[in-house]
Amino acid sequence: MRRADSQAFLWGHGAEGEEITARMLTALESRGWAIRHDRQLRGRRFNLDHVLVPPCGTAVVVLDTKNWHRGQLTSLVNGRVHCGAEDRHTQVRKVAEYALLVQQALKLPGVAVWPLLVVHGSKVAGGQLEARVPGWDGPMYVLGPEELLPRLAGAPTVWDPRRADEVTARVDSMLLPYTEGA
Repeated sequence: MRRADSQAFLWGHGAEGEEITARMLTALESRGWAIRHDRQLRGRRFNLDHVLVPPCGTAVVVLDTKNWHRGQLTSLVNGRVHCGAEDRHTQVRKVAEYALLVQQALKLPGVAVWPLLVVHGSKVAGGQLEARVPGWDGPMYVLGPEELLPRLAGAPTVWDPRRADEVTARVDSMLLPYTEGA
């Protein structure tokens, strides 16, 4: 029973961070961003916290939210992401793996898929980290919440509503609302 209570607490704690991120992301909707929450890749069981399509239609952002220990610093230790002394690099790697699976499923030439991880609670050293993970070509960004909107707002500013709508339609067809156990 204790383990179940502990797991329920962790899920609730994580959901709190996801809700904060979702509220933050609403600021992007008026700037033409399409935002989807709690999605799952057709035929897969993992949850994607947030999926975003910028108004340029040239990218899809797979954004994961974590709510880590407030009293610990999130930093790179020997190239691996840690929250305090605890190695959290596996969680970072999973976000990159999910982004690769989304990229393969969407099959959209010329559309980049960007994995991002935002950490609530724990302060992120310098506001952002550039981690490397096997199988992902390029840095995997781990951001503090204060860096999230500036990072996303820095995406290409050219609007292509037709292309963005096409990318969003493809996202909606491949990334369904998450249902636990489906």
